[in-house]
Amino acid sequence: MTENSTKDPVKTSRIDLNKLDRMVRRFERLFVFLVPIVAVLSALILMAFLIFSVGSDPWVAYKGLFSGMFGNNFDTANTLNRAAPLMLMGLGVAVAFRGGLFNIGGEGQIAMGGLFASIVGIYITGIPSIVHIPLCILAGFIGGAVWSILPGYFFAKHGINLIITTVMMNEIANSLVAAMVKGPLLEPPGYEPQSYKVLESARLPLIWEGTRLHAGILIAILAAVIFYIILFRTPFGFAVRCVGENETAAKHSGLKVFRIRMLLMMISGGLGGIAGAAEILGAQYRLREAFLANYGYEALAVALLGQKHPLGVIISGVLFGGLKAGGASMQRATNLPMALVAVVSGVIILFVIASGILTRLPRYLAKKEASRGA
Repeated sequence: MTENSTKDPVKTSRIDLNKLDRMVRRFERLFVFLVPIVAVLSALILMAFLIFSVGSDPWVAYKGLFSGMFGNNFDTANTLNRAAPLMLMGLGVAVAFRGGLFNIGGEGQIAMGGLFASIVGIYITGIPSIVHIPLCILAGFIGGAVWSILPGYFFAKHGINLIITTVMMNEIANSLVAAMVKGPLLEPPGYEPQSYKVLESARLPLIWEGTRLHAGILIAILAAVIFYIILFRTPFGFAVRCVGENETAAKHSGLKVFRIRMLLMMISGGLGGIAGAAEILGAQYRLREAFLANYGYEALAVALLGQKHPLGVIISGVLFGGLKAGGASMQRATNLPMALVAVVSGVIILFVIASGILTRLPRYLAKKEASRGA
């Protein structure tokens, strides 16, 4: 009897499947890295055909876009300032995604964060910046977190559609901010619906000499690093990912799904509140109606392109911030409408969603191989 014939076929099959599983995991990690790149490149190629079809030169258009994003120090600072709130809200959306929550309430959470931070920044006086700034940031976090409690509770406790409740809360928050800047917070003589400016002690410091780049970008990066550690290096992060992957299995394993989802929704909304606070304290200095219009919805795109990963959100946030900052430059270079930049963003997300099929391809091929071997 030969040596090969004496081997246990079950053991050999198990070893082969283990090798196959390790190989699949490596390919999945590679695909997760490649999918956003392929999506962005595909979107740019498609948009190049669209730009050419309307009689403009795609090369000139993209050159103008890139120049507006990173052409000089001022443009780079503008890109990063636009990216900071997108990163923070995108991080909130990504964290919620990890726990199986689809937080589309970013518009309202940003608005409430800006409102709470403005009140603290305007009416609390006589304290130094080292105390006033963190207090305003904390107020922004509380504003966004409070605004996420109701939809989070209805979903976690009763399974009520989170999209419907968060969109409704968006409308209420925007209306509340509009009422506040036209009423109690209105700056005299009242020609424009806006609040008083926040005090000097509440304003985020500028971090790049000669530009308007403020410390909001540092807050966003720090938050991404912290939540990367929480999600992938702590028991709580493991519990969050378990709930997001399989709620039933999480319940049977003893995890408090309701408590985890409520906490996660509040954290997600709180990050949106910090996004609104950072914009008020670092860039605009006063509260206005719709001061960050559509940023809550665009944060969904940031989270998806970043593969729901905290560090990926930083990169995708810079990309979308650059699209916002460079759109005017592209328009000046080619006379294309500004709405085309929004089309670029939408096409990128379309390709990200469609290319999700690629991330499942290694697992699909592995299952076919395993069933053939069996």
